[in-house]
Amino acid sequence: MLEAETERLRLRQWIAADRDAFAALSADPEVMRYYPHVLSREAADRTVDAWSAELAARGWSNWAVARRDTGEFVGAVGITVPRRQLPFMPCVEIGWRLARAHWKQGYATEAARAALRLGFETLALEEIVSFTALVNTPSRAVMERLGMSDSGEDFDHPALPEGHPLRRHCLYRLGRDRWSRVA
Repeated sequence: MLEAETERLRLRQWIAADRDAFAALSADPEVMRYYPHVLSREAADRTVDAWSAELAARGWSNWAVARRDTGEFVGAVGITVPRRQLPFMPCVEIGWRLARAHWKQGYATEAARAALRLGFETLALEEIVSFTALVNTPSRAVMERLGMSDSGEDFDHPALPEGHPLRRHCLYRLGRDRWSRVA
C-alpha cells in the first residue's frame, strides 16, 4: 500500500479514529457546498470503506491526511478511478475534501502534490485529471496551483439533474510531461 509524507502532512491508510472526523466534515454544509448534499454518518462510513478497500486492493485511492506534528486528521486527498461513467473516461482523478479548520493553510495543495507525485513517479500514470462544478473557485485555484490546465471540456455531471446549480463541471488535466516541468 502506497503512503506519502510531506513537510507537514502524512497521506496514510484509514484508521478507525478517522471515521468521526470524516463524518463531521462530510456533514458540514460549508465543506460540502460544492457537492450535491451533505453525507449522513452511514454514507460517510461507506465512503471510507470503499476507499479503504481500494487502498488494500491496488495500493492507491483517497488517503486519510493527518498533520505530522500532531497526528490530527485533516481530511482526504487522493487519486481514484471515478465510479461514474464520464465523457472523458478512462481516467484517474485527483480530489480533496478537508475539514474547514484546515482550509487556507496550503494543505490541499501540499497533499495533492504528494498524491500527484505517487501517480506520476511511482505508478507511471500518463495523465491525472480533476473536475468540479464551474462555481467551485477554491478547488479550481488548487488545480491551477498544481499546474493543471483547464481543458475547456466542460460537461454536465451525470449524477446531477437538469437545472441543478452544480451540474455544469469543468475538467482540468495534467500530463506526466508537464508534471516533470512543474514538480
